[in-house]
Amino acid sequence: MPIKAAEFDRLFDGGGDISEHVDWGKAVRPNREPRRVNVDFPAWMVDGLDARAAHLGITRQALIKMWIAEKLE
Repeated sequence: MPIKAAEFDRLFDGGGDISEHVDWGKAVRPNREPRRVNVDFPAWMVDGLDARAAHLGITRQALIKMWIAEKLE
């Protein structure tokens, strides 16, 4: 059953369960759409990235994303 925005806000702000009032199928996270970026690395850097990624059990791309996210925080 739909509720008014003010009631929804009160419920949310009070830490209540809003899940029955949200259509999670239509939910979006802003600024999360991927954008492709090409970066050229020298071979020795790629080898180092691959070695570190293998040590951590993740892909090279995941490692690069993780490191860049850490630096941007």
